[in-house]
Formats: sequence, structure tokens, C-alpha cells
Amino acid sequence: MTGQASRPKLLLICGSLHQTIQMHLISKELPGFDCYFTPHYADGFTELIRKLRWTEMSVLGRKHYDRCMNYLEKHGLEADYRGEKYSYDLVITCSDMVIQKNIRDKKIVVVQEGMTDPDEFWYYVVLLIPTLPRWAASTAMTGMSNMYDRFCAASEGYKSHFVSRGADPARIAVTGIPNFDNAGKFRKNEFPYRNFVLVCTSDSRETLKIENRAAFIRKCVLIAGGRQLIFKLHPNENFRRSIREITRLAPGAIIYTSGSAEEMIANCDVLITQWSSVVYVGLALGKEVYSNFDLEDLKRKLPVQNNSAARNIAEVIREVHEDPAVINPKKLNNRLFYYRRFLNLFKKAAK
Repeated sequence: MTGQASRPKLLLICGSLHQTIQMHLISKELPGFDCYFTPHYADGFTELIRKLRWTEMSVLGRKHYDRCMNYLEKHGLEADYRGEKYSYDLVITCSDMVIQKNIRDKKIVVVQEGMTDPDEFWYYVVLLIPTLPRWAASTAMTGMSNMYDRFCAASEGYKSHFVSRGADPARIAVTGIPNFDNAGKFRKNEFPYRNFVLVCTSDSRETLKIENRAAFIRKCVLIAGGRQLIFKLHPNENFRRSIREITRLAPGAIIYTSGSAEEMIANCDVLITQWSSVVYVGLALGKEVYSNFDLEDLKRKLPVQNNSAARNIAEVIREVHEDPAVINPKKLNNRLFYYRRFLNLFKKAAK
């Protein structure tokens, strides 16, 4: 009697709750695979500083670990922290800022989470000193590891963005991303307010960036012009500090520390953001939008509204799994990639 062939095993590396939800949606489109999930993890020096609680502002922090594990338990998903239970056929990860040692000999598909951070000081430091970890520059280095077999991008605009920084265009597939591919669905909601000015803040201070929060709140009050202001705080923020500042500078504003920002956006007239990916929901829904990013650039990068991103990503995963000829970039000499980094930097400086 012949035994039944075992199904291929996939490891899905999650991060924030947003990233965890995306991984869950993708897994639903992969019925022929056994899917296991893990919170984000690290090794080497990064693991050391994680244990010292120096990475709490990132997806390696305890807060994100707890949220991810709670979500997996609530939805009955199989957890395998650090991917140590099995030898996996393929790995899907929410970020290439860290490519963990135990997955480097596997086929890897990276799924873009959302907006990437602006090019600031640490981005250029990492470009100039390629031995520094990519995560030191935050999501500004997204797609630049080239240590994946496929990278699923939100739009053609983002593909062009990643390619301009040295990513291999042959490895990038424009699929859309699940949490941003159908903004229209958020119009049907039970959020009680309508016709207000919504402010979605960012965790700049918590991630060691410079921010003049008082000036930002005053700007929001001016834009509102007497209309109802509602603040939706970023999950990583110091809520007590932020609430104190808003109460002092924008009396009468309503403050939310939880709830669906997307549903709030669907009901607002004006959306004010800083560095948040939810700006794409506002743009897709035709709202009046303010952002620290250039709006024309955001419109070029707007995630495709195809309502099929999870299915498209699942198809890419199946192709990578089934194709024996897929290049394993982890075996390539990365010095060529570092050379491209320097070349990109000099080209940018020369403009």
C-alpha cells in the first residue's frame, strides 16, 4: 500500500498585526500547502539586541510578538516560532530587512507591506557602509537585499522605485498587496462619525526620528478650520504622551487609540497623515489628503485596486515552488549588489 505524498510546507513570517493579517489572507489562497506562521524573529547581533529589548519600536518588539500570537490563536492558525519545527519548502516573509539564517537556503518570496520610509540619514549610512544591517535604515531599504526569489510589489510605481535602487526587475512581480487592494470595501462600516477631519499619526518619535508634534497638531487644527477633528494614534505610539499633547493643543478633538483607521478614512472628508501607509486608502477613495510625502509620487505608487492581491501572490508562490530553475540569489556574490548601491548613491548625488 502506497503512502500518501506529504503536502509541501510553507513558513509565513509575520510582523505587525497588519502584516500578520496579510499573511493569513495569502494562506487562504494556498489550499494545497500546509501553512505555518511565526512572529518576526532574528539571529546573531540582531537577536542579541532583541533580547535586550532594544528593538521594541520594530516588528521584533514584544508588543508585535504578542499581537501576532494572539491573532494566530484566535484564528486557529498553526504557529511555529522561528520556523524550527520543520524543514520548509518555501518561506513567505513580510520584509527583507532581516533574512534569517535558517531560511537562506530556502526559496523566499517577500511581500511588500505598504509604504516605505523616506531616505533619511541612516539610509545613506547603510548605503555607504554595506556591512551595517539593512534594518538600521528602516523600510527605506525594502527590496534591496536581493536575497529573495520573488518580491511581490504593490504597483508598477513601486516596482520602478525598487528597481531604481538596485533591485533585480526580473524578481519583482506586481501583484498588489492584500490590505490595500480594495479600498472601496471600507465604505460599509459602523463607525459613528461622518464629515470630519481625520488625523492618522505616525510613530516617528518611537522609532527615533525627529518630529515636532506640537507644530503638526497646530497644522491639523488650521486645516480643520472649526470642523470636528478626530485623531487615530499609531499603535506603537506613547498613548499617554500623545493624548496629553492633543488635549492641550486641539481641545474638542476626539482621540482613538484603536479601531479601524480604514473605516474612519471612508467616513471622513479630509485625511491628514504623516508617514502612514493609510494615505493610500484616502487616495483610492478620492479624499482630500495631506501627507509628509509628495502626493504626486504617492499617486504614482498607489497600490493597484484589483481586489485579488492575495490570489495573485499565491500564484507567484506556486510558480516559485514548482519552478526548479528559479535562481537562488542567496548563492550569488553580493559584492556586485553592493557595487550597485554605491553607483546608485553617486548617481543620486550627481543629479
